[in-house]
Amino acid sequence: MRNRKTTLMLNALGLALATFAHAAPPVPTAPPFAWKSSAPLVRPPADAPHILGVKDPTIVHHDGRYHVFMTTAGKGGWHMAYTSFARWEDAPQAPLFMLDKSPIGPGYRAAPQVFYFAPQKLWYLIFQGGDPLYSTTTDISDPKSWTAPKPFYAAAPDIVKVDNGKAAWLDFWIICDDSKCHLFFTDDHGSFYRAETPIERFPQGFSTPVVVLKEKREDLFEASNTYKIAGTNQYLTLVEAMGPGGRYFRAWTADRLEGPWKPMPGAPMNLFAGAQNVRFQGRVWSEGVSHGELVRAGIDQTLAIDPCKPLRFLYQGLDMLPGKKYEYIELPYRLGLITATGPNPISTLCKK
Repeated sequence: MRNRKTTLMLNALGLALATFAHAAPPVPTAPPFAWKSSAPLVRPPADAPHILGVKDPTIVHHDGRYHVFMTTAGKGGWHMAYTSFARWEDAPQAPLFMLDKSPIGPGYRAAPQVFYFAPQKLWYLIFQGGDPLYSTTTDISDPKSWTAPKPFYAAAPDIVKVDNGKAAWLDFWIICDDSKCHLFFTDDHGSFYRAETPIERFPQGFSTPVVVLKEKREDLFEASNTYKIAGTNQYLTLVEAMGPGGRYFRAWTADRLEGPWKPMPGAPMNLFAGAQNVRFQGRVWSEGVSHGELVRAGIDQTLAIDPCKPLRFLYQGLDMLPGKKYEYIELPYRLGLITATGPNPISTLCKK
């Protein structure tokens, strides 16, 4: 006959086994990102020896063509350029138009972002000229049609000023939901900021920025870009970081553009793209993966990406000659395309 202690132990074991049998199965972890890279697709023009690098691309696909805006760097400083092509294989031969020949004008212009603001039926080009600036056009295919730049803020907010009183803010990025437009940017010192304005007031009325992420300088550096993941209630933010293998991108997600932003699981340092997970066909031409943009599913201010299609990211790659010393403005940046090669944390969100 069982004693009372044995009976209690068997009953407890039975309860534990029953609980285990009915427990929900563990949620599978999405596989990490993996990419393949093209060769360099956009280089400095052969007939413009003063341009040493092309970088900071932004891209939309409209009317059967890719429209790409970028920073040019070289002996004359930082400016912007535009190119367009129907197929990726046509990109190396596509001519560059220098936007200082448009009403955007000469002077420091860099780090563009382009999108179509549907409520006003206008294309917006966001860029930095020290402070955040914007120009507009009704025809993205005509690079001479951009308006003269205008500022988002009458003066730099105190929160972005450093000890010498100068503003430390760069790489400005706009994305809108149904009611607000949000301005994101970084400061090269480990802070990621957000400001907002009602969508009916855009491009005016932006609030005082607030810090939404704060990490070490090298872990949250610059070149943020944020997207709506189509068919979900999720947003994706990418921010460039620095590591032993060069620049790389980290990924965060949120249910609202206001945050909170949570690191995307699946890889150390919530890795999105970098030397560790990008493979090259032929020569490994790029040191790391730096400032770039995902190819979007549409053109408007919601910046949607399609999780049901392979992700493509147009990036600036650093194609340096071994042993050569470069000044920062002389760095030989080229534009290349990485394409996701398998399931990843974004593709697992596809509802089809």
